[in-house]
Amino acid sequence: MKIIIVGAGEVGYNIANRLASENKRVVVIDRDQDAARRLSEDLDVQVITASGSNPEVLINAGIKETDILLAVTDSDETNLVACLMANLISPTTKKLARLRNHDFYPYHERFKNENPHIDTIINPETEVVNTIRKLMDVPGAVDLGDFADGQVKYIGIRLDKNSPMAGMKLIDFSSRFGENRPLIAAIVRNNEVIVPRGRNKVLSGDLIYFVSEAAKLEKTLMIFGKKIQPIQRALIVGGGRIGEQLAKILEKDLVKTKIIESDIDRCHYLSEQMDKTVVLHGDGSDQKLFLEENAGLSDVVVSVTDDDETNILVSLLAKNLGVQNTITRIGKSSYFPLLATIGIEKVVSPRLSAVSSILQDVRKGKVLSDISILGEWGEFIEAIALETSDITNKPLRKIAFPKGAILVCIIRDGHIMIPAGDSVVTPGDRIILFAIKQAVKKLEKLLTVKLDFF
Repeated sequence: MKIIIVGAGEVGYNIANRLASENKRVVVIDRDQDAARRLSEDLDVQVITASGSNPEVLINAGIKETDILLAVTDSDETNLVACLMANLISPTTKKLARLRNHDFYPYHERFKNENPHIDTIINPETEVVNTIRKLMDVPGAVDLGDFADGQVKYIGIRLDKNSPMAGMKLIDFSSRFGENRPLIAAIVRNNEVIVPRGRNKVLSGDLIYFVSEAAKLEKTLMIFGKKIQPIQRALIVGGGRIGEQLAKILEKDLVKTKIIESDIDRCHYLSEQMDKTVVLHGDGSDQKLFLEENAGLSDVVVSVTDDDETNILVSLLAKNLGVQNTITRIGKSSYFPLLATIGIEKVVSPRLSAVSSILQDVRKGKVLSDISILGEWGEFIEAIALETSDITNKPLRKIAFPKGAILVCIIRDGHIMIPAGDSVVTPGDRIILFAIKQAVKKLEKLLTVKLDFF
């Protein structure tokens, strides 16, 4: 598979790194010499220092032989023109574009159905806002997401010593918890991701990723000693696009909301956009301002400025004031392994959301969704099992899954099943798998060979 990436910024760099590690042919185009040099030095990819919206550049990069074009520069206009040129030169090339400006939103369907015929439009900031809103109401959850149109949830949660499952083997879950038992997809212990088997134990302090039917989520959370708690008061630090979108959603949900923003012009703009949200001008990491605004009484503090260090400081300050539910925006992947050690676990990343959206289209096989978690240490993959696949019509215990991969859920005719060794996947089933980063390449090969004939 050949992929051209237009844009060598944070998203372009990370997706290039990911795809190159899976031995895909990657070409990256960016006119910024420093960004291009960084890619050339760090990654085994071809780098072209030029404008990715220039048709001659695209032709020289091999657009006619390219399977997928990813336009992920910081300029929506550049991304649109790159897709337009690619469509004119190579109509069969699949096109993905990152568009962040909400003024383009009414035209998304036309961009897909008319020129430039963009196959997938990526708006990672909207995905981050939706994730933040879901995380707010489950204080004990570190991570949370949906599959199968919301029928199935995946949750990442820290296991405390008071949980009845602490110290138990997975094989004993069925007899102890019955139908409400969670299916454990991954255990994170000492910065190592474990894809568990029946004999594995879950221990106090582990970060547990599990899958649950949405209808049974509250009962499942009780096993962990957690519960859903709708919020009433929220403090947002950072009034950029994410902060603005989030505040508007919270207003509709009748949540009392405050935004702290350091740019006075942006404050004036936000004041005009909001109905009930209180907009405050100031430094969100200023402890005096936090105290004056009674930040410690907030049900949740969300820090979504463009600066990672500020967001980390804000979350630590909020925790110091007694706020247990903090959500932190982080851009740099190098920070992820360090955050839990300082007590910051609810982390969202526009970059990671963009990578997940892109991987959904890059993965071979009939993949419906692909979600990167744990700072890209692992992936949940949702796919359709097809008639031609060797994964169908035989017990799971007879299928050689790659080490570090597990089938976590089967959905058939709206019925959700936790798989066992004698479970059989039938054609048309939705299947949800989890794999650590090192196993994804082998899992994709399995899906490609056995699911891609459709």
